[in-house]
Amino acid sequence: MRTLVASVQSLALAGLLSSALWAIAPPAVQAQPASLPDFTELVERVGPAVVNIRTLERPRASASAQELDPQLQEFMRRNGIPVPRNAPRQRGSNDDGLQQRGVGSGFVVSADGVVLTNAHVIDGADEVLVTLQDQREFKAKVLGTDPRTDVAVLKVEAAGLPVVKVGSVDQLKVGAWVVAIGSPFGLDNTVTAGIVSAKARDTGAFQRFIQTDVAINPGNSGGPLLNMRGEVVGINSRLLGNDPESPAYIGISFAIPIDDAMRVATELRTTGRVVRGRIGVQPDVVTKEVADAIKLPKAQGALIRRVESGSPAEKAGIEGGDVITKFDGKTVERFTDLARIVGATKPGTKASVQVFRNGTFRDLSVVVGELKEQASAGEGSEGKAPQGNAFGLTLGDVPAEQRKALKLRAGVRVERAEGPAARAGLREGDVIVAIDNTEVTQAKQATALLAKLDKAKVVSMKVRRDEESTIVLVRPAR
Repeated sequence: MRTLVASVQSLALAGLLSSALWAIAPPAVQAQPASLPDFTELVERVGPAVVNIRTLERPRASASAQELDPQLQEFMRRNGIPVPRNAPRQRGSNDDGLQQRGVGSGFVVSADGVVLTNAHVIDGADEVLVTLQDQREFKAKVLGTDPRTDVAVLKVEAAGLPVVKVGSVDQLKVGAWVVAIGSPFGLDNTVTAGIVSAKARDTGAFQRFIQTDVAINPGNSGGPLLNMRGEVVGINSRLLGNDPESPAYIGISFAIPIDDAMRVATELRTTGRVVRGRIGVQPDVVTKEVADAIKLPKAQGALIRRVESGSPAEKAGIEGGDVITKFDGKTVERFTDLARIVGATKPGTKASVQVFRNGTFRDLSVVVGELKEQASAGEGSEGKAPQGNAFGLTLGDVPAEQRKALKLRAGVRVERAEGPAARAGLREGDVIVAIDNTEVTQAKQATALLAKLDKAKVVSMKVRRDEESTIVLVRPAR
C-alpha cells in the first residue's frame, strides 16, 4: 500500500514539474510560412524610368483595306506575322495626318535619354513617341534595331531622366520573384508579378529567353523585367499562345536576358548595327535515333545538312552530314546553339570546330566570316549494282563530272529506291556518301557493304541531295 501511495505521489510530482517546464519553455511550434513580398518600394523607385511608347504611321489608302483589331496587330508583330500596311489603325489621326499604329513599353538606361524597347514594337513606324510617367512626351529617334534579338535603341532629347539599374541573369534563380512594369492594352504603369520558370528557354528563335509566369499582355512588350532588388534582368518580349483572336496572357511569357540585350544595345548605339559571325552551314537537330545510328555517344550537336559553296565552313573541311559538337571551345548541346555561338564570335576569328564524322571525332579550324543581314549532273547509268538487296536499293557509280560539280570525294548514286529505302525517304538521284559510317566510292563496294550489315538493325546513310546533306535511317526488310 505504501508503495502504491509513493507511486501516485511520484506521478503527481512529475506532472507538476512538466507543467512548470511548459510555462518556462513551451514546446516549439511549427514554423510559419514567410510572408509574401512587398513590391511597393521597388515600384516607387523604378517606375519613373519606365516609359510608354506609341508608334504612328502615315495612312496607306486602299479600297479593300479591312480594319484590324489593335490587339491582333500587336500579336502579329510580336510573332513575326506581317501586318498589312494599308490596315486602318486605332484612334484617329494627329495633326500631321499620322495614325496610331500600336502601343508598347520601354525603359530609360541613361539620363541623357537612351531608351531600350523591342524591335517589333517600332517596326514599320513612321514616328515614335515616348511618354514618361510624369506625362512629358518626346519624339524619339531610332538609333538602331536588331530583329534577331528583338532589341531596339531609341534616343529622346532630354537630360536628367530617371534611369533603371541593370542587373545580370547570372544571379537570377529559377523560382525567384520578378516584377514587370509596362502598358498592357495601353494601361500605363501597370505592375504585375510572378516567378522565374526557366532561365534559358529555347523556343527555336535565335534568342533564348527567360520564361516567367508574370502576366504580360499586348503593350507590355519592351518593358522591364525586374528582380527583387529593382534591377532589370530582362526585356519583356513575347507570350506563349497562337490564337490571334485572343492574343493575351495564358500563363507563360518570355523576356530577353538583359545581358544579351545590353551587348546588342551597345553595338547599336556605337555603329547602328550588330556584327555577327557566320560559317555558311545549314544545321538541323540530332535525334536520339540518328545519334544511335551513327554511333554518336550522345544525342547532341548540330547535324549539318548543307555547306555553302565557298563558305568558311567549306574551306575548313566541314562536310554535309557532319555533326558539330563543339565550336570555339563551347559545347553545342542543341542545333540552335550553333547559330548563337557562331553569331557571337567576332568575324575574322580563327575558331576550333569539333565534328563527328564516320564514327570518330575530328578537330578542324575555321576562320569565321561576317553575317550580312538582309533588309530585315549526269545520269550515272554505268556501273550499276544488282537490285534485290534487303534495303530496296539499286545503286550506280557517280560520274566524275557530277562528283566534281558536287565537290564529293566519295558517293554512289541511287538509281532506284523501293521498299525500306523508299519508306526512309531515299529517291532516285540521291547520292549516298557513307553507309554505317563507312565512305562508299563504287556501287559494287556499297552493295557488298549492305549485304554484310546486320539486318536486325537500323542503318545510317549519309546522303547528298542537290546542295543539302543529311542522315537517313533505313530499316532493312527481313
